[in-house]
Amino acid sequence: MTKVIKYDKANRVIYTSQVTIPMLSQALLNPKSILVVGGSNNVDHLGGSVLKNLLDCSFRGELCVLNPKRDRVQGLRSYSVPEEVPDVELAIFAIPAGEIYPVMRVLIEQKSTRAFLVYSAGFSELDEEGKRLEKEILELVEKSGCSLLGPNNIGMVNTNYAGIFTKPIPKLDPKGVDYVSGSGATAVFTLEAARQTGLTFNSLITVGNSAQIGIEEVLEHWDETHDQENGSKVKMVYMETVRKPGKFLKHCLSLREKGCRIVGLKSGSTSKGSEAAASHTGAMASPDLFVQALMDKAGVIRCHSRYALIAIAGLLQLTKEPVTKIAVITHAGGPGVILTDHLVRNGLDVPTFEIRHKEALRDILNPGAAVGNPIDLLATGTALQLKKVIEYCDDKVDQVDGIAVIFGSPGLGSVDEAYEVIRSKMFACQKPVFPVLPSVVNLKDEIDEFVKEGHIAFFDESLLGRGLGKIAKTPVPPKNVPELPPETSQKIRSIISRLPSGFIEDRQAINLIELLGIETPAQVFIDLDRKILDLPSDMRYPVAVKATGILHKTDKNALELNVRSDKELADAQKRLGRLPGAKGLMVQEMHQGTEVFVGSKSIPNYPPLVVFGAGGIFLESFRDITQSLAPIDPEEAATLIKSLKIHPVLEGSRGQTPVDITRYAHIISLISQLVCAEPRIVELDLNPLIAGPESITAVDVRIRLGS
Repeated sequence: MTKVIKYDKANRVIYTSQVTIPMLSQALLNPKSILVVGGSNNVDHLGGSVLKNLLDCSFRGELCVLNPKRDRVQGLRSYSVPEEVPDVELAIFAIPAGEIYPVMRVLIEQKSTRAFLVYSAGFSELDEEGKRLEKEILELVEKSGCSLLGPNNIGMVNTNYAGIFTKPIPKLDPKGVDYVSGSGATAVFTLEAARQTGLTFNSLITVGNSAQIGIEEVLEHWDETHDQENGSKVKMVYMETVRKPGKFLKHCLSLREKGCRIVGLKSGSTSKGSEAAASHTGAMASPDLFVQALMDKAGVIRCHSRYALIAIAGLLQLTKEPVTKIAVITHAGGPGVILTDHLVRNGLDVPTFEIRHKEALRDILNPGAAVGNPIDLLATGTALQLKKVIEYCDDKVDQVDGIAVIFGSPGLGSVDEAYEVIRSKMFACQKPVFPVLPSVVNLKDEIDEFVKEGHIAFFDESLLGRGLGKIAKTPVPPKNVPELPPETSQKIRSIISRLPSGFIEDRQAINLIELLGIETPAQVFIDLDRKILDLPSDMRYPVAVKATGILHKTDKNALELNVRSDKELADAQKRLGRLPGAKGLMVQEMHQGTEVFVGSKSIPNYPPLVVFGAGGIFLESFRDITQSLAPIDPEEAATLIKSLKIHPVLEGSRGQTPVDITRYAHIISLISQLVCAEPRIVELDLNPLIAGPESITAVDVRIRLGS
């Protein structure tokens, strides 16, 4: 709900009311009238450039200018003061930051203006005074129920109007890509590159400082207004920070449920500000690991360059489903080999064709042509041969579900016929056809014509190979949300509610894990002032003896392993009891098996991050880990386990004893449910878990509680 205040011309309050107004209102998205504040005849300035874009792109509504120095600007009526302008729905500001507030107030109070697009810099990105100015205009628009995009952005463009001051204007298509960017410059560079590939856009929104409307609000708008039949199915996101992870996750998941695909570029992945942490998980869980887990959980395809962003968006427009088995057709051997390498390196298959397919292709092609996949037409290959090969791979070869065609300048005549074949087959084939047109200099005009007719082209084999691999590897968002049984959750909450902040004692940590149904070794806890002469009757040698109260026991030599006799036990007790910080001793039966690990870390605003993989002393050295945001269902955990390098070992390769992977996935799910149910758990480690074919035992448990 937004409190709306209406004023009269004497600045007296007429009425106030509570209404719900979407931040991306129709006044912002489809205004019937626009005022350019600071519009000018100089098209090299913000106000002049946006005015020209609005005129060139034939804005169908009323358009006027506020410029006290001119009566007419670019042929339009220009007003001297805001009190003179007619009522307008949207005002675009291209004046200094300090001059905006009084103009905006008049427009709200007297001219029924309900949306503002602010290009101007000099706000929160600059200094404290800028923050004050930004807060001032935000409070003004929000108390009046208005929309504010910016400040410090390049604007927005959709099929209704071109409200940006930069070029190029993207090629617009109602079924093109929706693109939101946290950076105006990145948006411009992306649009320039997209022009080359033929990628079309339904909308571009740049959020700048995100004073009111940020990337998460744009995702919310896309989600709530999505047209299942005619809406854009591909969303592109560039962001420098995730302001509201929960909102981001919610609307990405909802868009995926509605059949949309999302590709995202998040910069700032090498932050030096990872906080120091006492647990293994805390040491590894950098802020970017949370971002990666967030995108994976949301089903967002993450990439790391704007060219990859464009390439993947283009691929998503060509195919709805992941493509994993590719036929490579080329007229030049080298590029075919390069593409094959990138496809295979990214987990895709370029299958060697069956003998019957090779024989059929030989009948189509010239002598010497390669037919095993890649299929090399040679430089002498004709457009008719290209057509027949594409058709054969589409109709007859069940081994592939996608076709890549590399065709550049053969140096022997025109490529017009070949490009017309590729164009027609992109629409006619049942399997998606991905054109790679690498001759960006020799065939510039031909490529421009190809993309001008509404086709997408790729220029680099590696971008195509990596892009298809990214699409195939991005997880499908899980639908199940597992939770702990109420009675288990109540018992755990009762224990944790009585504990202080910080690392809890080993005995208490193990007790909590046992309540989940996770096995622990037979063990006994001993006070420092009590001597133990032999093992309890229910325990057997060998045992491990550990000093409780000391973190990182291996690093601090605070444990003895493979203790095999009463004498060794007494010696271990004597040495460990003298260590600074030791609070007691824990004696555990030793278990044999493969060492794995599961841990969790929480930071503000994000769901808890659960990390798992190879465990033991090499955990942080080898970092063979994967991660997901909690909660995690066992099926999702099992899928992620397969991505680990240690996975073949867990399955029993090279004579190793196999591990109960189903049980390991269940433990991961249980830990994820625990940290969701108990937000006070900020760090947790089970390292190692000793895994075998019939059981998995947690031999070391570490839990830190927040306030």
